[in-house]
This record gives sequence, structure tokens and C-alpha cells, in this order.
Amino acid sequence: MPAALLDIDHVSKRFVKRPNLGERIAGLLGAGRKAETVRAVTDVSLTVAKGEVVGLVGESGCGKSTLGRMIAGIYTPSDGKIVFDKGPVARQQGRRTQKLTTRVQMIHQDPFASLNPRIRIGDTVAEGPVAHNIVKAREADTYVADLLGRVGLDPSYRRRFPHQFSGGQRQRIAIARALAMKPDLLVLDEPVASLDVSIQAQVLNLFMDLRQDLDLTGIFISHDLGVVRHVSDRVAIMYLGRIVELAPTSELYAEPNHPYTRALFESVPRIGVGKKSFRPIAGEIPSPLHPPSGCHFHPRCPFAGPRCRRETPPLTAIGPGRFSACHLNTGGTD
Repeated sequence: MPAALLDIDHVSKRFVKRPNLGERIAGLLGAGRKAETVRAVTDVSLTVAKGEVVGLVGESGCGKSTLGRMIAGIYTPSDGKIVFDKGPVARQQGRRTQKLTTRVQMIHQDPFASLNPRIRIGDTVAEGPVAHNIVKAREADTYVADLLGRVGLDPSYRRRFPHQFSGGQRQRIAIARALAMKPDLLVLDEPVASLDVSIQAQVLNLFMDLRQDLDLTGIFISHDLGVVRHVSDRVAIMYLGRIVELAPTSELYAEPNHPYTRALFESVPRIGVGKKSFRPIAGEIPSPLHPPSGCHFHPRCPFAGPRCRRETPPLTAIGPGRFSACHLNTGGTD
């Protein structure tokens, strides 16, 4: 396997909600609330090779977007480290996060919210590369026109505002803005979740073409198993802040190992299988404020045993390039 471009080493992220003034005053009288800690990501390790696309899949609240924001340098890890091309992505300065590289860019889920409605899209796309001396100000207009053409938009549109575009067009603008920084790694946080199916296909095909033309590396975050299968080389399944299974895409879809992965796949409707009852995964995803002991999935797992409640299963190799965090692979659940 090629050398890793991105190395995520035992990364965790916690968010602490401090009591407000009223709660602190109540605390003096013995009725206040203590600080609450949300464990969004817990002990995640992952390497991504240059030119590879890794999909992150899981239910809402599993920590995949938080992990993506740490990779993009928006958050810094509470524990562990993230190294991109032998250097850190970001560092903490007081209460602020300072991003240290422009070679990692993020494309957000909602293209309307991520674009400033008061700035023409040409200025939006040009702002970053001009500020970081990637292109000179006098060349910015031509540079932006070329980028818009690359993502399938008429270059004359650069004088319009975001509200004058459809959702699919706005997502193309967001992609152009990210490409303007000449990144080596793109973090795509559910980039097609808010789009119609036909527009999803256009944006996904655009990403695949750009990946081939520019030799991009990608982290593709989604809860749509069909989309991830189309774009990813490997897939990491996350549950309540942890990676529970990691495997090449074709092998994972052919034979999922972890009980959570199998439950996800069984929940996907399929054409041509006849009449079938679809059963959702039992129970609700636990709160990251109070995650279960042992295996986080054990309250919803049909195979859980006493060991699952006591011990956290490590992510263990179960085959070439395949890893799973389940006690069924290492001696059973008793």
C-alpha cells in the first residue's frame, strides 16, 4: 500500500458544556448542574494513502462529521494527533483553533449555508487563493472563470449571488471554492444529502472526474450506503464515536462482519428481492454524554454477552486489510 498521506493516531474529541450563570448560582445553593462532557469521537486510528477515497458511514450522532472537521483543521483533537504529509493540520491557540495548511479543504453538507449570501460567487471562490498568494489579484478573475468551467458552470455566473443558483449549482460552487486552494485532500461532509437524486448523480460524477484528473485524496462522509459504495475505495463504519469496522469497499459490501454493519445493510431497501419486511436496528443510539460500558453497541446487539458489557473490543485484523471491533472475532462474548 502507498505511504500514508493522512495519519490519524488514537484521536478523541470531547466537548464540555459548562454551567451557565444561573446554574452556577443554583450550584451555590446545592441545586446546580455540573459540567457535561460529550464524547463525540473516541480513540480513532486511521491512515489514508494518497489518491485513496475512504468513506465514513454511520447513524446521525456517531461522530463522523466531528472527525471530518478535525481532519480539515476546524477542530483540534482532545487526545491523539492528526498528521497530514508529516505535519500537523491544526493547533490550539487559547480557545481558538489555528489551521496550519491550506492543502486540506472541506465541502459542507448545506451549500447555501456555507456560502455568504452577500458576496458574489466569483469573489467567494477567489478570496482564499488571493489571501494565501496562490494566485495574484489581477489574475483572480481568469482563475475563477477556469474553475467554474471545470465544475460545469458557465464562467459568466461568477457575478451572481448564491440565491440565484439551484442546490446542485451551489454545491458545484462549493467544490470550486475548495479546488481553488489546490488541495491534496478533500473532506466531503454529506455533500449530496440535501440534493435531488438526479442532481446527486451529477455531483458524484463530477467528484469522480475531478478525483481522476487532479489525483485527489478524499474523506467521504455519508449515511447513504449506496453513495459510499460508488465513490470509496475503503469504508470505515462508525458507531458512537468509534470505528467498529474498516475494510475495502467490495469486501465490506459482499460480507459485512460487525453486527452493527450487518444491521445497517439489512435495513437498506433493495429492488428485486420480492416481498420483505425491513426491521430497524433495535433501540436508540445511546447518548454520547453517557455512553455504555464495554462495547458501545451492546445494548442494541442481538449477540451481546457479559464480555460485551465489561470489555471494549479493540479494532482487530480479521483478514488482509480488514478490521472489526467485535468479541465474536476474538473468543466469544461470554
